[in-house]
Parts: sequence; C-alpha cells; structure tokens
Amino acid sequence: MRAPTTDRGRLLLVLAAVTAVTAFTATVPLLRDWFDLRVYHGAVDTWAHHGGRLYDYRVPGTTYGFTYPPFAAVAMLPMALFDLRTAIAVGLLLNLAALAVVVRLLTGRAWRRHGWYGCALGACALALFEPLRDTFSFGQVNLLLLALVLVDAWLLATGRERRAGVGIGLAAAVKLTPALFIGLLLVARRWRAAAVATVVALAATGFAAVVAPDASRFYWTDALWDTTRVGRLDYVSNQSLQGILARLGEPDRAVWAVAVALTLGVWAVRGRRAVVAGDWAAAFALTGLTACLVSPITWVHHLVWLLPSFAVLVRTGHLRIAGALYAVLCTSVVWLWFDDASGIDGFLGSNTYTWITLGLLLWLPVGQPRAERPTQERSATAIDPAPIPAAPRMAQVSSQPGPSSSSGATAAATGTASGPGCGLARSASSEPTGSTRPAAPNPQSSSRRASS
Repeated sequence: MRAPTTDRGRLLLVLAAVTAVTAFTATVPLLRDWFDLRVYHGAVDTWAHHGGRLYDYRVPGTTYGFTYPPFAAVAMLPMALFDLRTAIAVGLLLNLAALAVVVRLLTGRAWRRHGWYGCALGACALALFEPLRDTFSFGQVNLLLLALVLVDAWLLATGRERRAGVGIGLAAAVKLTPALFIGLLLVARRWRAAAVATVVALAATGFAAVVAPDASRFYWTDALWDTTRVGRLDYVSNQSLQGILARLGEPDRAVWAVAVALTLGVWAVRGRRAVVAGDWAAAFALTGLTACLVSPITWVHHLVWLLPSFAVLVRTGHLRIAGALYAVLCTSVVWLWFDDASGIDGFLGSNTYTWITLGLLLWLPVGQPRAERPTQERSATAIDPAPIPAAPRMAQVSSQPGPSSSSGATAAATGTASGPGCGLARSASSEPTGSTRPAAPNPQSSSRRASS
C-alpha cells in the first residue's frame, strides 16, 4: 500500500493511527494506575508530614513500599506539597518533557524533515512501545534518568567534555543501574567526566545521609542487598539475565555471576571499540543494554534504555530490523507466559525482551557511518568528527533532502521519528511492578520484601 501524498490523505492516516493506538492501549496492555507514583507520593508524604519512616510505608491494601536510595526520596520531597492527583499530573508533564528531550537528543534536528505528518506517526509509534506505556502508566522515573544520561552523551559527543558527568552522577544517585555509565567513562578513559559523575553521585548520597540518616543507614546496610524487596525474581516482567535463570529454577548465584561477568566483558570490548571510533551513540546504547541485562531485576518499563539502540539502528540504515524488533516490544508478548513459563515455549517466549536486549548487545552496529544519502547538500548544523584522541563530536542533520514517503513512514514506525541521519550520531516500572502475589509486610527494620 502506498503512503498518502496529499495533506488530506495524511491527516486521515494520522487520525486512523491515533484511533488504532487508542483502542490498543485501552484494551491490550495492562494499565498500571500510576502505582509506582502512588508509592513515591505516599512514602514521602508519610515521611514528611506524619513522622513515618521512609522504608516502612506501604500502599494501602498492599505490601509494596519505597525501594530506591534515600536521595531519590529527598529529590521527590516536593511531591509531598501536592495531593495525589496533582502529583500524577506533574509526573505526566515531567515524563512528557523528558521524552521530548530524549527524542531531540536521539534524532537531532532530523525529525523536522518529516514535518507534522512524520512527527504524528512517530508519536503514535512511541505510544505503542510497551516500556514507555508502562513508564507513563506506573508514573515511573526511567525517562527522567535516561534524559539525564543522554545529556552527558551529547556533551561528550560534541566536545564539551568539561561539562559532562553531572547527569550520570545524579541518575546513579536516584537509581543504581545508571552507575554503569560511570564504568563507560572509565572504559573510554574520560577520567574527568568519570570523576565528576562519581563526585556528584557521592555528594548526592552524602546529602541524603545528612537529611535522612536512619533511612540511609537502613538502605545501605540492609535494603540494598535484599532483591526480594522489589519483587519475585521469576516474575515475567523481570527481563534480565537473573530473570531467565529464576524462571528456569536456577537459584545458584554463581551461575548468574558468571553470566554477568561474560556480559560485562562483551560490553567493555564493544563499548571501547565504539568510543575509539568516535561513536558515542553506540557506546551509550550498549551501556544501556548491558545495564538492563546485568541488573538483578529489570522490569519491562526499565527497557526504555533500549531506545538509544533503535536510534543507532535507524542511523546506520537498518530500518527493517529496527522496525521488527520495535514492533515485538510493542506487543506485550511476554505476558502470555504470566502464569506458566515452563517448557521450551515458556523459555523462549517469556524471555523475548531479554533475547532482544542480548541480541542488540552482540550485534548493534558500532563505529559505522550513517546510511548513504545525497551528499550535494550538507546540513549547516552538522558538526564534523574530531580526530582521535580528541573528544569526538556529535552530528545533527537537519536539512538533508527528505526520503520517500514510505521511508518516512518506516522511520516513524520505529519510534524514532527520523531518518538514517538521526541520533547521537557517530563522530570521530492497575498491577504493581513486581509480583502480583506479594509477600508479607516488610517493616524498615526487617529484610523482607517491599516493592516498586
């Protein structure tokens, strides 16, 4: 079927796409009723106004409570000024703003090439992406952290290394997973940026220890080491290496440690290769993939860290692969094995998103130039690669001759709303996050499960 060529036809197609996306999101996905945001709001409100202890709070009727480092609670304290409905509205606006920043950083100015039509189709594609749906529906913070990390990627790729590291440090202080990006800076031998990120993370953590000493002591000596506080490892939403092993009934932590070590080894080699080639987009994408794999628990909504990988695929001209993998991540297919993940079909199907993440880690193009395109016209905003070992720079292509309508639609379908020149281009969590069968209540002085 040919793409429409008139504005009227395009408008009709956009309206049809919006209708289909609305019907899909209202019927197929599991809507989460802002559960995690209710955890955040209830915990900080009880802590700030009612003298409760941060890690003792439970959402009424559940055994789920706050599980992030204390600095996350300190950063969320302004939420205690609002009622829950206002907090939800503010959370939605913050997530929308963070998504806009992420898309802008991943696509540069290339999205302008497709105008309102391409942007509308791209927005529909993004709305279908299950990790994004869950992030908004849970009221999660993943997009905010991704935006912070990608700002540092942009600074590094455009030669502004002296300013890099703050975003990664703050993200690592809110949740531990982004700390792997400090590892990337070390692998890349960007010592200053790594030092800045480390100092910012430690300073934020120290500030939280001053504000909330009891909560900090409990978190770092007890809660951090108890993964069951977050939920069951074998829950189908856990799309990490540990999730695969747990669903196989393999409790031996040594097996998981070996798998993590091998994964980190692949990441270090490929990440270093990307940095040497000046491909910061691929380096950050690989690190996001690895963080999802090695974390003991990676809920589906954590997989927003895969978005940079799709931008790299589109940038390097692998539109069909990007579109196919993206489409699978829109289907909620892993939930077909919610009750029973046994057998070959359960092993393959319940871990579908993990297989995609692992495949991208092994295969994602590294150090490849952008896909072929007409060269007679060059964007005025493109930034030439800096020679190695100088800090590489990011290309942002905005005014290349537009691709065919079908190519534009394909690009939009990948959720990147851009063409092959997109990205940080090469230069030289109504259901709780965890198990629906929670364990007994978990007081702050206990080591049993909380959640979120």
